[in-house]
Amino acid sequence: MLEINEIFGPTIQGEGKYVGRPSIFIRFGKCNFKCEGFNVEYETPSGIKKCACDSYFAVDKEFSDTWTKHKSYDGIVNEVDKLISNYNYDYKIDIVITGGEPLLYWNKEEFQKLIKHYIDNSHKVTIETNASLNLNIEHEYQKQIVFSMSVKLSNSLEPLKKRINYETLNKILLNTKESYLKFVIGKDFMTKANVEIKEILKNIPKCDVYLMPMGDTAEAINNNSEDVINMAIKNGFLYCDRLHIRVWDNKRGV
Repeated sequence: MLEINEIFGPTIQGEGKYVGRPSIFIRFGKCNFKCEGFNVEYETPSGIKKCACDSYFAVDKEFSDTWTKHKSYDGIVNEVDKLISNYNYDYKIDIVITGGEPLLYWNKEEFQKLIKHYIDNSHKVTIETNASLNLNIEHEYQKQIVFSMSVKLSNSLEPLKKRINYETLNKILLNTKESYLKFVIGKDFMTKANVEIKEILKNIPKCDVYLMPMGDTAEAINNNSEDVINMAIKNGFLYCDRLHIRVWDNKRGV
């Protein structure tokens, strides 16, 4: 069973290596993290107030009644086809698999069929993941996936042993060509983030590393961006804005 929180687009990719590219997003429900340290406040359908990441609606199972359950990948493809049919593109639009944590579905046959369908049809497929779960990369189409790995630092309040999986990071980077790391940080976490990121990089193959400003509103992004830019310049990292939040705050489906 594939549990889908939402399918939306075409819109732009708001962050990472392919920022600005027209994309369709397939957002899966469920996550193995809570990331309460990111302090995005929300209220559950039952009225409980919590803190988590800005995708809490795809993480917290209290929202699962709003998720769509698909026994087959075909239903997902049909929804995406309807969205694409509204536009007369002369190229294959990017497909972004996000969450929640989509790699919770990695071992499901229908999930692999979904990925293979888009790879075989010449779409660029990005999987946005925290890269904490074990996986095997056994097929050629899997090696064409772009893994956008948002590895969590200690400001997430997730335990170190849970959030850093060097076996998975190495496996992805050694078997794919365009995968990369990205870290969301705020100006109150710069020094510790720098130490933690460099420790991670010592244990994995060289890859592109993007720093992005923390925040679920344009105001918060503005408040953190200059410090994050300066940190990127100082350390030879890449900076990437979070364009979707700057334009739409944390509005869903855009």
